[in-house]
Amino acid sequence: MKHKDGKLIHQPNKNRSLTAAITIIVLCGFSFYLGGVFKSGNNGVDVINTIQKSLDSPKQSSGSLQIKPFSFPECSNDYQDYTPCTDPKRWRKYGTYRLTLLERHCPPIFERKECLVPPPPGYKPPIRWPKSRDECWYRNVPYDWINKQKSNQHWLIKEGEKFQFPGGGTMFPNGVGEYVDLMQDLIPGIKDGSVRTAIDTGCGVASWGGDLLDRGVLTISLAPRDNHEAQVQFALERGIPAILGVISTQRLPFPSNSFDMAHCSRCLIPWTEFGGIYLQEIHRILRPGGFWVLSGPPVNYERRWRGWNTTVEEQRTDYEKLQDLLTSMCFKLYNKKDDIYVWQKAKDNACYDKLSRDTYPPKCDDSLEPDSAWYTPLRACFVVPMEKYKKSGLTYMPKWPQRLNVAPERISLVQGSSSSTFSHDNSKWKKRIQHYKKLLPDLGTNKIRNVMDMNTAYGGFAASLINDPLWVMNVVSSYGPNTLPVVFDRGLIGTFHDWYV
Repeated sequence: MKHKDGKLIHQPNKNRSLTAAITIIVLCGFSFYLGGVFKSGNNGVDVINTIQKSLDSPKQSSGSLQIKPFSFPECSNDYQDYTPCTDPKRWRKYGTYRLTLLERHCPPIFERKECLVPPPPGYKPPIRWPKSRDECWYRNVPYDWINKQKSNQHWLIKEGEKFQFPGGGTMFPNGVGEYVDLMQDLIPGIKDGSVRTAIDTGCGVASWGGDLLDRGVLTISLAPRDNHEAQVQFALERGIPAILGVISTQRLPFPSNSFDMAHCSRCLIPWTEFGGIYLQEIHRILRPGGFWVLSGPPVNYERRWRGWNTTVEEQRTDYEKLQDLLTSMCFKLYNKKDDIYVWQKAKDNACYDKLSRDTYPPKCDDSLEPDSAWYTPLRACFVVPMEKYKKSGLTYMPKWPQRLNVAPERISLVQGSSSSTFSHDNSKWKKRIQHYKKLLPDLGTNKIRNVMDMNTAYGGFAASLINDPLWVMNVVSSYGPNTLPVVFDRGLIGTFHDWYV
């Protein structure tokens, strides 16, 4: 409509106003009705029950989403110790060269089992932490061979219905406590929080890692599935972090510069063979300034060689080879006493910069991603740490427990991540854990000792539970963003994994 002068006349839209009024009236009436329903019927219980019934008995219609339950059968009793990717029944398919058969070899799809692995006959709920560190039920890990072979070294002793763990080992028959006391004197950083994460290669029943828990050091105990049957299973039953693995032809499933300390107590790994390739892998996963601890051949050969079925000349030669190999990778002998020798990885890149191009073993070129560690073949070269991330070295890391809540320098390696996203993740998980504990009251008590975070980002879930009597294995997908360096820099532990292979 227009005025006589041609200007538009603005009138309210009567239809629109009428529709809005009707809508408000309907909403008010519906709200009043719901209020009456929830006020009666025991505060809405009737309504909740009605909803529950509709969920339990959905209408059969062509467009509704139906979820049908599926039950898996139980595997036979001979599968109670079944681990698909390290199955001894499949070892004959792989060669013995460099113990390839002990590596991870997952069966093809047509060989995979679709049944539930049963517990051993007579299985009982595990003994609770911290008592579990010293004893476990025999029926939960019914393996006698290792008991018979290692009883003289006090690894474990069967007494009645239980296995007892007196804390002995091949190189510490008098007890792991005395052994670690000496190590702590050689590495003062264990006492003051500088050393937080460790890896024990060839861990036995994980007594070394178990002792270090009381000293604030979180250890991944690593052992293969071999004739020392169920070493890792013993460790987990005791409540000590452990993982199946062997240094053979593939990298260990950890990023570079992860661990503050690595340990080998007569683990029988041939460190100087195959061009020193196994020690090069230790160099890769050990952070700058980290420590490598060795007890056993060829250390202290002058006194020990008679018990090693060899000659003093052979042991002297082996030790000289080992020392030359370590020096060529910029390790320095840090300290030693009796059967324990400690080497330290270079704190910075000054030593690496002085190495000539024809040094042996050679430095890895830039084409090999240092953090690639899921089915990544070992190469006869050692990884030089990235100079721009020198704050990931042990010298620059905040001491434990401060480092848990400090955004690591390597968070910048993760696309879209920063110190602010790190802080947000921390805050988010603190709130979530409060809710988790309401849903699962046992979480945070000694009823739950080990937890797997199957798809972690920065380890926020584990960090929020740090004061509870449990440990968390943080799993980072091999095909997702690589946040595992951040997890280790916080003083937590984890591993790469792919749930499909």
